Amino acid sequence: RGVITNAGGAVRVQTLPGQENYPAVNANGIQSQVLSRWASSFSVTAGTKNTVLEAVGRSVSTARPSTGKRPKKTLDKKAGNKDCKADIAFLIDGSYNIGQRRFNLQKNFVGKVAVMLGIGTEGPHVGVVQASEHPKIEFYLKNFTAAKEVLFAIKELGFRGGNSNTGKALKHTAQKFFSLENGARKGIPKIIVVFLDGWPSDDLEEAGIVAREFGVNVFIVSVAKPTTEELGMVQDIGFVDKAVCRNNGFFSYQMPTWFGTTKYVKPLVQKLCSHEQMLCSKTCYNSVNIGFLIDGSSSVGESNFRLVLEFVSNVAKAFEISDIGSKVAAVQFTYDQRTEFGFTDYVTKEKVLSAIRNIRYMSGGTATGDAISFTTRNVFGPVKDGPNKNFLVVLTDGQSYDDVRGPAAAAQKAGITVFSVGVAWAPLDDLKDMASEPRESHTFFTREFTGLEQMVPDIIRGICRDFLDSKQ
Repeated sequence: RGVITNAGGAVRVQTLPGQENYPAVNANGIQSQVLSRWASSFSVTAGTKNTVLEAVGRSVSTARPSTGKRPKKTLDKKAGNKDCKADIAFLIDGSYNIGQRRFNLQKNFVGKVAVMLGIGTEGPHVGVVQASEHPKIEFYLKNFTAAKEVLFAIKELGFRGGNSNTGKALKHTAQKFFSLENGARKGIPKIIVVFLDGWPSDDLEEAGIVAREFGVNVFIVSVAKPTTEELGMVQDIGFVDKAVCRNNGFFSYQMPTWFGTTKYVKPLVQKLCSHEQMLCSKTCYNSVNIGFLIDGSSSVGESNFRLVLEFVSNVAKAFEISDIGSKVAAVQFTYDQRTEFGFTDYVTKEKVLSAIRNIRYMSGGTATGDAISFTTRNVFGPVKDGPNKNFLVVLTDGQSYDDVRGPAAAAQKAGITVFSVGVAWAPLDDLKDMASEPRESHTFFTREFTGLEQMVPDIIRGICRDFLDSKQ
């Protein structure tokens, strides 16, 4: 049992030795009971005066009577917050460091975060792992898809005790938690939020490396960080910086105490829902925009044009296309240009592949330079400030009637990496003039349209290589 005291208007719960089995009375004569038994049936609020504590008896289920508006939101609730794309493991501290009382406060805070995230089938999914002597996965992403169920599961968690082997738990979570069988979703950022009371009793650096290798974004929420006198007991003072996804300030979050944490809920939720900041889950497969500039001139012919579209489909297939992932656009050109679809027109792979199949052959002349300028301005223009890296794949079978060098240089200056793919009569000089540096690795040529198929893996590898180089 604990003591409820009023320190400067703040409610504090403390564990005192020898009082485990007796009711405790505070300075104001208010008897306290075990928090876990009573949390659902009353709330304690600090009065305006320093000496007054007001106990308000309210049943949680009837505190806010149902209104007429609620049933309308049922569908939204089930789907959850669609703007918050995340698969999250809360790695809570269950060690003797934190103790039973603060463990309950931690659960309370995690519950509030879970509710505010907007858990639902199409929103964020969460699970919980408890770090103590040995890590224990309490529940997986797939177990609950409603906030109410998650809240109940968190409330039921038992305190394990033992050393705070956070590194061991972080490594275990990164390796075992995010499998497809356990509910992880393709193309959704994977996040581990590590709650740490004080400091870890083992090494976090190696665990942080493992998590990054698995594409997991590690956040550290540290509470009651070590005082100056305690620093001597900390194995590695820089443990936070070594564990987080990136040491840029975004992935670490500090709370002074477990008491009065409500104001920290919203800022943490906002961080966890910023999918464009989840740098550790960004790969070339889910973080690129690929524009295809397709030659529709008369020399190509209908049957060869189908082979070109097959090539485009096979490259697009390799990427994780979604509203928060990679995006694909296509422009067909002759003397004129036609945007077949832009980056935001289709946000699923199925729809993109269907749109590619449905492109109709134009037939006409070849003005590749104009087409590059048109695509840079109209297709890449709207996404130029977005988080994804931009690529343009130019496919042509002949000599351009206009200058390609100037428009290609302008495209590259606008941050677009250009791959040129030539077939049949396409002059090598034109292809090299269009391609990004180093030109040899961005220029491709084949005599026959059937040769395009063999180039698919090289284009995909090239895009991934450039993406990685840009992140160095």
